[in-house]
Amino acid sequence: MQITGVFILIRDGIIEAPAIVILFACLLRCLQYLLQSHIKKVQAFWLAAMLIFFAVIRRELNYLPDLFVSSDFVLLNYPYDWWEDGILAMIYAMTVGLLTYARHYLWSILRQVPFSLYFTVSALILLEYMGKNNIIIPEALGVIVEELSETVIYVIALSYLWRLSLNDHNRQAKKIQPVPLLNGSG
Repeated sequence: MQITGVFILIRDGIIEAPAIVILFACLLRCLQYLLQSHIKKVQAFWLAAMLIFFAVIRRELNYLPDLFVSSDFVLLNYPYDWWEDGILAMIYAMTVGLLTYARHYLWSILRQVPFSLYFTVSALILLEYMGKNNIIIPEALGVIVEELSETVIYVIALSYLWRLSLNDHNRQAKKIQPVPLLNGSG
């Protein structure tokens, strides 16, 4: 088992290393935006973005529990997979809740994304799916096509995060803040 685990780490780690580095850069950029924001709904949006990148990083590193957690691990009579699924489900639920809370800010950002970017990412997702499931693409190239497609998507996300003008979106977010009632009740 140990030799197999090391082989998995080397094989998957080399192919996925650039993607994981890019995802951590995206996560740090979202953290920077979270710390720069002073509006609760904007902070909720960037926290949700951080949770999304955390979940994607966890998916990319899905082979690590096999290396570090024994197959007979049990905590309070529940196996590791149960705990992992529960924690990820909570993260997903929190993400949906935060994005729902910050929906106006989310739409303001999504409206400014060029249509060509949506088209490009959709084409890359389709290519990634085809590579993963060996549709038209030979099995030998499938893994490479899948990983390259994912990495390009992550590069697009990082470049978009890097070029994003937070001040423009924060001004727009201030416009959509609810007006407090005069009698002080919320």
